[in-house]
Amino acid sequence: MTGMLLALLVAAMLVAGGIFTFLAALGLLRLPDVYTRMHAASKAGTVGSGLMLLAAGIHSLDIVVFARAIAGFVFFILTAPIAAHLVAKAAHEAGYRLTRFTVLDEMRDARAERSKRRG
Repeated sequence: MTGMLLALLVAAMLVAGGIFTFLAALGLLRLPDVYTRMHAASKAGTVGSGLMLLAAGIHSLDIVVFARAIAGFVFFILTAPIAAHLVAKAAHEAGYRLTRFTVLDEMRDARAERSKRRG
């Protein structure tokens, strides 16, 4: 009975992780600008890969493998938002335009100020 519950838990985590990963890939294809694409890839991709990594750790039934899966999940959670922020900031400084549907650009004034100081 416990094996069946464990298998169902792993299957549910794999399916949920696959759905999140699919939505991240779909977001990369369908969203209008680099900022929204990056957001989809970083958020949904992190959740999807984290769920699948945890499912693999649980499925192994080995505490060492599970500990590594937890460490990988924590690494994903800590690094993905930072990487997404740095990519967005670099894209904005490089001049990538926001989509016409964007309502507010809070970085526009900071970018203009930096360009004034440079020359």
